[in-house]
Amino acid sequence: MRCSLPAERGGATCRSGARDASPDHPAIPRPRIGVLLVNLGTPDAADTRAVRRYLAEFLSDRRVVEIPQLLWQPILRGAILTTRPKKSAHAYQQVWTDNGSPLASVTRAQALALKDAFGAEVLVDWAMRYGNPAIGDRLRAMKEAGCERILLAPLYPQYCAATTATANDKAFLALAKMRWQPALRTLPPYYDDPAYIGALAQNIAAALETLDFAPDAVVASFHGMPQRTLELGDPYHCHCRKTARLLGEALGRPLTVAFQSRFGRAKWLEPATDTTLEAMPAQGIRKVAIVAPGFSADCLETLEELAIRGRESFVAAGGTHFAYLPCLNDSPDGVAMLRTLLARELEGWITPA
Repeated sequence: MRCSLPAERGGATCRSGARDASPDHPAIPRPRIGVLLVNLGTPDAADTRAVRRYLAEFLSDRRVVEIPQLLWQPILRGAILTTRPKKSAHAYQQVWTDNGSPLASVTRAQALALKDAFGAEVLVDWAMRYGNPAIGDRLRAMKEAGCERILLAPLYPQYCAATTATANDKAFLALAKMRWQPALRTLPPYYDDPAYIGALAQNIAAALETLDFAPDAVVASFHGMPQRTLELGDPYHCHCRKTARLLGEALGRPLTVAFQSRFGRAKWLEPATDTTLEAMPAQGIRKVAIVAPGFSADCLETLEELAIRGRESFVAAGGTHFAYLPCLNDSPDGVAMLRTLLARELEGWITPA
């Protein structure tokens, strides 16, 4: 009689329900469910060599740079990887911690905070799309631990092909190399989910109350994307705008939307965060708070680009008060929000507590 899935490690169970007594049957772990949190990525260290390796992987992704590779790779391997890693390494050094990069540290903390959220049979782990720990490595480890069903959770509230889609691509590529694939679900974008908007609003309102000044404006800065992505049908711009509108309504005040991290000569989504901040003092806006609703965890783009360089440019233009308000990270509100979203996607796989 042929064997089906075992109930526990150490043997298989035949379809009749009797224990398979074959001594040479391979050991199979008891079935479990996995949740894999995924974020963008980070170099392994804040030095030029590690940053060059990271940027080579990141900027070689055809979802990220949609230029024919025959044209792009000579540019990437030439001017960009020759000059940019040193500059980026210096930026990483401004925010690096004893626990490594902020993004990796926070994503790890989010996974640990959710460790027991869904019961003992649900394994929660984390991975990075670029760098380590790699998505494929963690999926294989989860499968080896018995996870026959895995929820892949890209932590990008707003969908973009260069973020959500490429994380899913990498997971599917890993599954394509497996003989025994786990069933896979993916977390959809949650840009307008009431749990997300509510957690953001509560987090931002609490942070605003701690300031020693009342902001003239609150800027919502989202990561930029080339304008061409919008024209090709990517919903990212619309998702960002809706997040900002709903968040402004929840806070009871309008938000100034801007897009950061421009790269290259192509036209990017506007208005740009840096030029927006630099223009505000001349408009009578000298006290500003800035938030980053598109980031699930603080990282280089929030802690260095916004909190450090954003402040410098705003003050140099005549601003008097500036505050960067942290992301949800592994705060109680942030973890509760993730638990709500993930539990919803796990329905049918786990029994509600």
